[in-house]
Amino acid sequence: MDESDALCIGVVTIATDRSLESDAAGEAIRETMEGDGHEVATREHVVAEHDRVQSIVLRMIERDDVEVVLTAGATSIEPDDVTIEAVEPLLDKTLPTFSELFTTLAAREIGTEIVAMRTFAGVAEGTVICCLPGNAETTRLAAESILRPEANRLVDLAQPAESDDGSEDDDE
Repeated sequence: MDESDALCIGVVTIATDRSLESDAAGEAIRETMEGDGHEVATREHVVAEHDRVQSIVLRMIERDDVEVVLTAGATSIEPDDVTIEAVEPLLDKTLPTFSELFTTLAAREIGTEIVAMRTFAGVAEGTVICCLPGNAETTRLAAESILRPEANRLVDLAQPAESDDGSEDDDE
């Protein structure tokens, strides 16, 4: 990968039962994305509480050095799985096909267990956001099979168009 194609990524682990040091899903994201030449600009941990999740993801969106935010955890159907509910209101656009593709790929790997897993993706203020499960195997699958081939293109598409004078085009 050309150095100019390298993306800056923020990774958020959302869990009450593990820390950054014991987070296999976040580590799978880091390994895959850094292995592809991208930079993990920041990696943080937050407990699975709606307002805390929303706050940390919003802080990452507002960072100038983060183009992609990847969350790992709290996306299932247990009562404290709040990641998707916390992130969804922040988005300008959603990417429903991300979840559909993830479901198809993961079903081949883990079978019907996929019915309790949720993923979610979209764009907020030009930043691509993907909410992934806390399961390392399926998170690695998403990183390798979806993000590896598509992350750069998604970031390019999500960026505001520039006008001829180099400023952002406000013709919306």
